Amino acid sequence: MVDEWLSRWKKHPAALAVGFALITIALAALPFVLAQQFGTTWVRITNFAILYIFLALGLNIVVGFAGLLDLGYVAFYAVGAYVYALLASPQFDIHWPFWAILPLGAAVAAIFGILLGAPTLKLRGDYLAIVTLGFGEIVRIFLNNLDHPVNITNGPRGIARIDPVRIDGVDFGRSDTVLGLVFTGPVKYYYLLLAMVMLVIFINVRLQNSRIGRAWEAIREDEIAARAMGINTRDLKLLAFAMGASFGGIAGGMFSAIQTFVSPESFVLVESIMVLAMVVLGGMGNIWGVILGALLLSFMPEILRFTVQPVQEQLFGRMLVEPEVIRMLIFGFALVLVMLLRPGGLWPSAVRRRELAARAGESGQ
Repeated sequence: MVDEWLSRWKKHPAALAVGFALITIALAALPFVLAQQFGTTWVRITNFAILYIFLALGLNIVVGFAGLLDLGYVAFYAVGAYVYALLASPQFDIHWPFWAILPLGAAVAAIFGILLGAPTLKLRGDYLAIVTLGFGEIVRIFLNNLDHPVNITNGPRGIARIDPVRIDGVDFGRSDTVLGLVFTGPVKYYYLLLAMVMLVIFINVRLQNSRIGRAWEAIREDEIAARAMGINTRDLKLLAFAMGASFGGIAGGMFSAIQTFVSPESFVLVESIMVLAMVVLGGMGNIWGVILGALLLSFMPEILRFTVQPVQEQLFGRMLVEPEVIRMLIFGFALVLVMLLRPGGLWPSAVRRRELAARAGESGQ
């Protein structure tokens, strides 16, 4: 009876509008519920989860749509972060508004994406992974050593006192009260990030269903066949690198504004691997699957951080294993299980699902 009612409701003309309204209300109320029940810390954690959605969607263009393996994606995150930090801090005594810096950070990151993509056009698989990994480490080391002979990035000490976002007199670094509701800095950033990620999702959906998206899919499936059909694989692969990098640059700029501090240690290889794991775990090529993977891997470490220590102290009287160690164990175990039981990810795309079904049929024969 319940299934019958649900099937009827799905066909109702108002079902989509009601569902959209409920999701909008839930997202609008979420930061206040989190702040009241668990504290402002969880609002900040949610903000960083949204940043990871930015990064995962950007990497999904390169890995999921175009089929290009990138282990140095954190480099574009770092470029965007440092562009914002240099143009909105006392480092050079420049204080541009964020709406001018973010597009510039995205453009600079896109240029770096093209610089990475151009020499690697003929590389595939493991060789492409090694080159992109090296690129990510080169950028981090470069930022770490640009404090002499001319101090640009302040080296390993990082750049502090970065300006927060300011829009029409509203300072996102301070709390304001509107109609009796207290809008703290994290709550303001939540709404800004939510609006931006909605725009990024819209762009991704339009890209996936466009001629460019279908061309990327053709390149991913068989690059030689795509070239034979007249697809300009060189330009489209460079476009994938540039588009993915630009999203990473925007995320990096917002990271700088939220943290008001950046250093090279925020952009290590583990970050690239985490973002790639989000894409693979959620489902390569599926936008909603990638978002699911980003949310799971963003919140899981924090949930373990707040639960592992109290549980161990309750059971053993002291903490035996650090939460970080348990997090990595569970993380690795979960990935192995997903690859064995759901090789397409938790929420694979329809195309990916058909591919896996076809391969399973061939192996069965």
